[in-house]
Amino acid sequence: MRKVSVLLFLAWVCFLFYAGIALFTSGFLLTRLELTNQSSCQELPGPGPLPWGSHGKPGACWMPSRFSRVVLVLIDALRFDFAQPQRSHVPGEPPVSVPFLGKLGSLQRILESQPHHGRLYRSQVDPPTTTMQRLKALTTGSLPTFIDAGSNFASHAIVEDNVIQQLNSAGRRVVFMGDDTWRDLFPGAFSQAFFFSSFNVRDLHTVDNGILEHLYPTLDGGSWDVLIAHFLGVDHCGHKHGPHHPEMAKKLSQMDQVIQGLIERLENDTLLVVAGDHGMTMNGDHGGDSELEVSAALFLYSPTALFPSVPPEEPEVIPQVSLVPTLALLLGLPIPFGNTGEVMAELFSGGSDSSHPHSSALAQVSALHINAQQVSRFLHTYSAATQDLQVKELHRLQTLFSKASARYQHFLRDPQEAEAALSTLTAEFQQFLRGARALCIESWARFSLVRMAGGAALLAAACLLCLLASQLAVAPGFLFRPLLLIPVAWGLTWTILYAGVSVTTGSKIDLVVLGAVAAAGSLLPFLWKAWVSRGSKRPLAPLLPVPRPVLILLLIRLATFFSDSFFVVEARATPFLLGSLVFFLVAQLHWEGQLLPPKPLTMSRLGSSAPTAPPRHSGAHALWLGIGLLLFTRLAGLFHRCPEETPACRSSPWLSPLASMVGGRAKNLWYGACVGALVALLVVVRLWLRRYGNLKSPEPPVLFVRWGMPLMVLGTAAYWALASGAEEAPPRLRALVAGASAVLPRAVMGLAALGLVLLLWRPVTVLVKAGAATSRTRTILTPFSGPPTSQADLDYVVPQIYRHMQEEFQGRLERTKAQGPITVAAYQLGSVYSAAMVTALLLLAFPLMLLHVERVSLVFLLLFLQSFLLLHLLAAGTPVATPGPFTVLWQAVSAWVLLATQTFYSTGHQPVFSAIHWHAAFVGFPDGHGSSTWLPALLVGANTFASHLLFAVGCPLLLLWPFLCERQGPKRRQPLPGSESEARVRPEEEEELQEPLMEVRLRDAPNHFNAALLQLGLKYLFILGAQILACALAASILRRHLMVWKVFAPKFIFEAVGFIVSSVGLLLGIALVMRVDVAVSSWFKKLVLAQQR
Repeated sequence: MRKVSVLLFLAWVCFLFYAGIALFTSGFLLTRLELTNQSSCQELPGPGPLPWGSHGKPGACWMPSRFSRVVLVLIDALRFDFAQPQRSHVPGEPPVSVPFLGKLGSLQRILESQPHHGRLYRSQVDPPTTTMQRLKALTTGSLPTFIDAGSNFASHAIVEDNVIQQLNSAGRRVVFMGDDTWRDLFPGAFSQAFFFSSFNVRDLHTVDNGILEHLYPTLDGGSWDVLIAHFLGVDHCGHKHGPHHPEMAKKLSQMDQVIQGLIERLENDTLLVVAGDHGMTMNGDHGGDSELEVSAALFLYSPTALFPSVPPEEPEVIPQVSLVPTLALLLGLPIPFGNTGEVMAELFSGGSDSSHPHSSALAQVSALHINAQQVSRFLHTYSAATQDLQVKELHRLQTLFSKASARYQHFLRDPQEAEAALSTLTAEFQQFLRGARALCIESWARFSLVRMAGGAALLAAACLLCLLASQLAVAPGFLFRPLLLIPVAWGLTWTILYAGVSVTTGSKIDLVVLGAVAAAGSLLPFLWKAWVSRGSKRPLAPLLPVPRPVLILLLIRLATFFSDSFFVVEARATPFLLGSLVFFLVAQLHWEGQLLPPKPLTMSRLGSSAPTAPPRHSGAHALWLGIGLLLFTRLAGLFHRCPEETPACRSSPWLSPLASMVGGRAKNLWYGACVGALVALLVVVRLWLRRYGNLKSPEPPVLFVRWGMPLMVLGTAAYWALASGAEEAPPRLRALVAGASAVLPRAVMGLAALGLVLLLWRPVTVLVKAGAATSRTRTILTPFSGPPTSQADLDYVVPQIYRHMQEEFQGRLERTKAQGPITVAAYQLGSVYSAAMVTALLLLAFPLMLLHVERVSLVFLLLFLQSFLLLHLLAAGTPVATPGPFTVLWQAVSAWVLLATQTFYSTGHQPVFSAIHWHAAFVGFPDGHGSSTWLPALLVGANTFASHLLFAVGCPLLLLWPFLCERQGPKRRQPLPGSESEARVRPEEEEELQEPLMEVRLRDAPNHFNAALLQLGLKYLFILGAQILACALAASILRRHLMVWKVFAPKFIFEAVGFIVSSVGLLLGIALVMRVDVAVSSWFKKLVLAQQR
């Protein structure tokens, strides 16, 4: 089996999974249809004359304007309790001391001194609570769907009707300052704009200070009709420090001064709106739908009386999108066409014609009527364009609106029993508006069951392929080339057929469907062969080759994906499953007699007549491995992040950056521990390489390990020192600190890239010497009699050379002392593959550590220690004495996957959008990325899926490590009995180094080696594929579950992306092993050719 065939077969299997994921996603996470229709003053939203109160008003558009100017202050992440008035202390209750409470004192003073001029609301936000989606809702009044959360990295211009566009159509002057996201959403829409980069969440002041520089001069200048200021400091402070940090109190106090300054400058025709786009969690993050994230503050104020009554004791809860129709009608604008919000009716109770006895109530009903007409028009247009809305519920709502509208028109003609009639109309219009919004919320979470079923079927078929092909890979004489070429031909045939049908019928070619057709077509021959062989006496492969205990453990884990409660505690359940598997491994070693010394007479297990292999390690050694692995797993569990659904849980404070720490001494101690973890990780890997002799070579990768990696440690430590104390730096040094904060991470990443390039260029870390033989030479190569005639000859002759060299050296020592020069000496070929793999993993680990907060370096150290212990424990029960076929046990692959999942949680991640570490996007780029979106997405993705990448790249170690552990060290020569001359040997010749073949044994059977790599990759993909299949099935079955968008959908998305990252890492890891294998062959070939000369 050729190496290229292995990689191509694994790539084909990955493509099958990708096609299944894409097809399922296209049916599960669909976006709603965005209508481009526009509202206009010339076209009323419904039949009938202008609403009551609009006749005779200059410039009346649907309703007369109440304000000519609006100042909109958008404070990003202004949670409701940040603005809530601080209650007086109740005797007998403990005082509440939270940094953010009572800092917006100006709001409280307005509510107490001018209750008819200001009002505070609790704004209920629709998830996802990401900034771009909230801005879209605040300007269009629409409801972003779940998949829109992915657009937070790349904001595109809003094509739906919105308030900004209506203002421009009416000739109003809109001035903006703040978050540059608005520039992408509304290009060219502002008469004047001051944009500031918004993506650097570590920067608390640049955006806010830039706004303050222009805010008051612009306000006093008067060249505006609508002034929008979008502050980011509160949101960035939450991301960097959390809401309970003293910095949050400072930032809120600054916002309070801004609000107070605006109130003092407002004129009577101006409305002040202070709003938060979303809230934040206890950790300062957002993106999900927890109570703290969807609860934002909304404050309205006008120098003239705005409300007919005093504010209620508890602030009213209103949907956030209600602000859109309210602002539009207050400014005399048409409501945006796609709005689903309900007007805040109490704002329309003043300023109407006082000649009518019930003018206030009638103005409110008129506003609700025009709002209902607009929503009814939208529902009618949307239902005509697509079939998303439920027909029965839509008909009920349209009937309700028709009756209420007819009753309203009748009341205008004959206003009898006005008070009761107006109250009834208000209730009916509100019932219609709220029902319409609920209909949209439910209908836009629509699913394509056909695509979901097709995607799940593709995933299941790919899992079956991995399961059966993993058994066929090591079957003698099985050829994978027909199994690869035939599916490719079938896939191309079906792809061409689908494209031809689409072109013929004139329909658009859907790339997702095209990929699914190609994947399904390529699977048909395999599925047909499996179906035909199911009834034969020689089945294609065992149906369930997974050992029963491992299968039970896997099924338990997959079953937990169907429960939202288990998702919440998965961070604690995964270490338990890993510990259970470790216990099983130790118990299996004990059962097989590998933890006990061999007895004279033993019974074979399960009736097997095969003799039991001698123990490779002492019982105490294996037990200590298991105990150490459990201990390190427990220590890694101390770094945990609590999910939002467990308020009683407290996240580990060690996951916060050192910059958020207040105490200087504690910060210094932690900094020393983090640097110590860096040094310890480098020392551990270097000691391991030195133990196997891989630090003796003068090859470029070895020199880089000696000198380049210490530079990486030094650069990382220096960057952490600057990042943790940047705010404490003197003003004259801040420019230098900022420059160094950008240069150092890039230098470390550049060094890591250089090391990987050197490793790929010269991956064989073997020391070669020419000269005379000595008794201490570890491995001797003698001249070869002739050059190999083919690559296969070279593959088979390399181990023979390796064996022959030992026999030749032993014979020369026994016969005489150096009878001629020995040509070439090569050191430590036995660990040539593992050395390259471990070096590559360390080179990947340093940049990934740099993307995390400082104290996560301790988790990375534990990661490597856990991996080494697990590999040794697995190697203790893996036989390697046979010449082939080689195999990796299922329990080894399962433990590796569980360890990767446990590391994902230990690095402070959760499968929810609010737990994404956005700060990683600015490591090395403190000033942002300009217009680039792929680079920050790459950095954040590398931070999130670091564990997936590392364990996938390191997966081939599961195959290599048992051979590496074959190393037994030197053996003392045993003289023949009765031979005095042989008994009297010189002291320097008493010890003879008899090195086992170790990893060179894999080259003894290159076909078995390649087959083992293929089997390992298929087993790893099977377990990962089973997880993504379980997530897809759970999301399908529970698609109407209350927690589908909070738990199951994010979990599916994270598992899908994690699978893609893991599969790519797996291919890279196997490709690296094959690159080393090719380099070893080339190295031996050069030696042979050199000897022929």
